[in-house]
Amino acid sequence: MAEAEEQETGSLEESTDESEEEESEEEPKLKYERLSNGVTEILQKDAASCMTVHDKFLALGTHYGKVYLLDVQGNITQKFDVSPVKINQVSLDESGEHMGVCAEDGKVQVFGLYSGEEFHETFDCPIKIVAVHPHFVRSSCKQFVTGGKKLLLFERSWMSRWKSSVLHEGEGNIRSVKWRGHLIAWANNMGVKIFDIISKQRITNVPRDDISLRPDMYPCSLCWKDNVTLIIGWGTSVKICSVKERHASEMRDLPNRYVEIVSQFETEFYISGLAPLCDQLVVLSYVKEVSEKTEREYCARPRLDIIQPLSETCEEISSDALTVRGFQENECRDYHLEYSEGESLFYIVSPRDVVVAKERDQDDHIDWLLEKKKYEEALMAAEISQKNIKRHKILDIGLAYINHLVAKGEYDIAARKCQKILGKNAALWEYEVYKFKEIGQLKAISPYLPRGDPVLKPLIYEMILHEFLESDYEGFATLIREWPGDLYNNSVIVQAVRDHLKKDSQNRTLLKTLAELYTYDKNYGNALEIYLTLRHKDVFQLIHKHNLFSSIKDKIVLLMDFDSEKAVDMLLDNEDKISIKKVVEELEDRPELQHVYLHKLFKRDHHRGQRYHEKQISLYAEFDRPNLLPFLRDSIHCPLEKALEICQQRNFVEETVYLLSRMGNSRSALKMIMEELHDVDKAIEFAKEQDDAELWEDLILYSIDKPPFITGLLNNIGTHVDPILLIHRIKEGMEIPNLRDSLVKILQDYNLQILLREGCKKILVADSLSLLKKMHRTQMKGILVDEENICESCLSPILPSDAAKPFSMVVFHCRHMFHKECLPVPSMTSPAQFCNICSAKHRGPGSAILEMKK
Repeated sequence: MAEAEEQETGSLEESTDESEEEESEEEPKLKYERLSNGVTEILQKDAASCMTVHDKFLALGTHYGKVYLLDVQGNITQKFDVSPVKINQVSLDESGEHMGVCAEDGKVQVFGLYSGEEFHETFDCPIKIVAVHPHFVRSSCKQFVTGGKKLLLFERSWMSRWKSSVLHEGEGNIRSVKWRGHLIAWANNMGVKIFDIISKQRITNVPRDDISLRPDMYPCSLCWKDNVTLIIGWGTSVKICSVKERHASEMRDLPNRYVEIVSQFETEFYISGLAPLCDQLVVLSYVKEVSEKTEREYCARPRLDIIQPLSETCEEISSDALTVRGFQENECRDYHLEYSEGESLFYIVSPRDVVVAKERDQDDHIDWLLEKKKYEEALMAAEISQKNIKRHKILDIGLAYINHLVAKGEYDIAARKCQKILGKNAALWEYEVYKFKEIGQLKAISPYLPRGDPVLKPLIYEMILHEFLESDYEGFATLIREWPGDLYNNSVIVQAVRDHLKKDSQNRTLLKTLAELYTYDKNYGNALEIYLTLRHKDVFQLIHKHNLFSSIKDKIVLLMDFDSEKAVDMLLDNEDKISIKKVVEELEDRPELQHVYLHKLFKRDHHRGQRYHEKQISLYAEFDRPNLLPFLRDSIHCPLEKALEICQQRNFVEETVYLLSRMGNSRSALKMIMEELHDVDKAIEFAKEQDDAELWEDLILYSIDKPPFITGLLNNIGTHVDPILLIHRIKEGMEIPNLRDSLVKILQDYNLQILLREGCKKILVADSLSLLKKMHRTQMKGILVDEENICESCLSPILPSDAAKPFSMVVFHCRHMFHKECLPVPSMTSPAQFCNICSAKHRGPGSAILEMKK
């Protein structure tokens, strides 16, 4: 298996593929590409030993002592010959203007990329690390550290001289250092230390867990997530440490800061590099596997994992095996992971290769969805992020989706998606329609064709209509009903329908559709004829909508046969267009329909059809006797003699009784009620309505020998006729049913009448007294007399100009005023004095005379 894997790797080394990812339904989180251009040229002759990433450029150190500055595409912008041997570390400040370099031969250089300041020093031992202050560009921060057997801090004094101080020694070589803000973290053979550059204090020591691993083969990986969070990866162990401020009460002789390990867990592989990604970690792992055939251990492809750290464990989010050139020969110390915080770019550095990993953007997400044939999700993702996607177009994704659905045979779904995807692009619509025609699926796309904006060529719609006409009359009718008539050539479709009707002339669906086509073509006469033949409900709507009343004057019977209620309402609502006379003439041979029309006319207006009331008597008698009596009662234009004749011929007792009564022949009407109906209650009711004493006498005479009638009279006669008249005429010995109850009722009715009269009398007396008191109070009230009032007789002011002189005047309750001398002297026979004005107008006299003297 090792040989096979070596062959596979050899074939991929020259490829520019980003990475090999295991086939999985889970979408990868990162995408990969090999850093090429100048990097490819460098690594063909040299090998990468270290790299540092800045937001603006990259700095690559090699085994042959060269340092290259590269742009983000890998092109060489600058080259520095530092040493003939391996470059161990390249360090940049945050501004990217100063760089520190150290080499295996002990050389250390710190210099400005854009200025002349420079520091050179050669030590007598290999220098493994160098780190410049993050803010080295500031004059107060001219500091850097180097690490070999000792960790030295170099600071520039005010005389521009560099002085050094030992921060740590005695625990083996310093192999890793990371400077963030005021904190320096470094690792030696024993563990990891953190130094506070401000307080000049070492604040922690984190020992390494697996001391069996050689620190030169499995170096420590350090990474600052932020100014107070350090991530340590060593061997298979990961620790996340947080630097915290110590409370003043706990300080004593302790540093003012301390470190708390907030998360610690183990990984499956050896850690070659760490980098933060939001609240997750990116881990570069060195992998060793055992061959199944030879059972020998070999170096496998390195892995780049994204993990979610927890307090005591971690959760793997994604894991990718990377193909880098020469991975079979690399060790854990040969891999480095560098990252750019601003753009979330991760650089996997190995001696023969540099691979860039970056977070997948929305275009990459859509690529993956399309690869997995998840077109619906891809289309949705593109619509949501249409402002951010660069390589994809919503239309292209949509067309691919339609093609995919068609290939799967899901024609209806594909047609439905056309509405959303093709939108208003008429050319694409027409292209898709022809594509559906080629596969015989025009019916599938027909419900979704645009009908307004845009409008396709008429040929497209006609092609689909012909397809339905050949195989599906109902579907054809639905399209004709739903599609506006201006989408296609109406005459062409009409002719096609006619051709099919020649084969099936009674097909209701085709006939109805032809009527609709005639309507679109404004050929309303033909359309109306078909609707009437089919007795279709739309006939009334068609008549109203297009004002076709002139066309239906000879088709009234057909309309009435179809729906008499709707037809009558329509005819009566449009009497100005079709006269009553015309309708009655048209219905002459159909009296039952004539009656329906005239009855509805009479209900609307008792007078508009008065000329037909005589005819209506026979019609009601023949077709609608229940409404005959209401008609006779409500009509004032009906000839009573004719009506009586018809009712007598047909022996309509109730109607005859009403007519006799109306004609003044109440006795005959009462006799008919008694003899024909034998209904004493009705007879009594009739007598009450007429309120005729002679009629009551006839009723008593007729009932005197009929005990049931006498009982009815006794129960009801008390309030209209004196019961004594009836009781005196009852023969002795006649058995009358319920006589006792009837007599008791008569007495009760009498008592009730007495009580009612007494109650009315009391009310009348009380009201009279109340009104008398009110009149008295009113007459006792004073009446204002001032200088504006005049005498109604002489028309001079009622009050004299000289108020000191005595005067007399009379004021009536009607408020007319007179000088006393202006009134006539009352006679001896009628001493009361009345207002002359009110007496003349017959308004009645004044009730009193008010004499005022002064």
